[in-house]
Amino acid sequence: MDKQMIVGLTAGLSCPIPITDYKSVLLAHGGGGRLTQQMIRKMFLPSFRNEFLEPLHDGAVISLNGVKLAFTTDSYVVNPIVFPGGDIGGLAVNGTVNDLAMCGARPLYLSAAFIIEEGFPMEDLWRVVLSMQSASQKAGVLLVTGDTKVVDRGKGDKIFINTSGVGMIEPGVEIHPKRARAGDKIILNGPIAVHGIAIMSVREGLEFETRIESDTAALNDLVMTMFDASKAIHVLRDPTRGGLASVLNEIAEQAQVGISIVEDRIQIGEEVRGACEILGLDPLYVANEGKLIAFVDPEASDRVLAAMRRHPLGKEAAVIGEVVADHAGTVVMKSRIGGFRVVDMLSGEQLPRIC
Repeated sequence: MDKQMIVGLTAGLSCPIPITDYKSVLLAHGGGGRLTQQMIRKMFLPSFRNEFLEPLHDGAVISLNGVKLAFTTDSYVVNPIVFPGGDIGGLAVNGTVNDLAMCGARPLYLSAAFIIEEGFPMEDLWRVVLSMQSASQKAGVLLVTGDTKVVDRGKGDKIFINTSGVGMIEPGVEIHPKRARAGDKIILNGPIAVHGIAIMSVREGLEFETRIESDTAALNDLVMTMFDASKAIHVLRDPTRGGLASVLNEIAEQAQVGISIVEDRIQIGEEVRGACEILGLDPLYVANEGKLIAFVDPEASDRVLAAMRRHPLGKEAAVIGEVVADHAGTVVMKSRIGGFRVVDMLSGEQLPRIC
């Protein structure tokens, strides 16, 4: 092969992310914020672009012989692997179940791949396995296939877990980030920032009068309860990495709508708020693992909200804002003192390795 042909073949292979800005991957590239979005949109999406990947949703929605399926995958690298209210095993199952539920699917089957560091105690591995078994049973899903790899001591960090899942979408359910429309009510099912602060309390050795535990939970039953009330739900998302603010920004950008939220309506526990102040964190950007936001047609919002409040995981649900025709692509929050603040997307995540 001559030099001219080599130059021609490689001309389109230059890195789309400016090397002068980022010569190597940063923790922030995995934080769910602006750098994550940049890497996905400039590197991964152009390389693998197709109609199923294009929506950049929590999972791909695929039709096979007239049946709509959702397919998702996620990896869990949380540190520490055991935290107040949960561990990496239950988190992996719940997180994958929730990604399917956010596509409007009824989760059915999961896979699990384990990357284990040599020297990891068998007792700890057994705890993780039992936690995954319990979480799968509670969510009503089967773990049907998997893989195990062991890496040299010092070449990993205890255990990493990758999970994938498949679920079925019932007729009449149409969930998509671009379906957000002016007038939609935005419903949040409970207090935010609990998961992130539960983990940080362990990392930083913080103690509170009441133990802060992760909100990790499978949300599929709550979502099915919401659909029983009405299928006029346009968007569902679980605000994990990057927190509530990042997810709202993603939806505003994808749907090209404005989002208006009210600070007083967003519940934050007093101890969580205090911990955020001590650590210098904004709770709007802290990860959650048992929360969802729903964009609901205004005519159906009261029915959906009432149904959520009858469910154990939605008893504190509240309307926190709405979709507006103004300031497309931007999230604006009305503060407690009556002013307005643009809630932007952070470059990275405040807390690395949170899920």
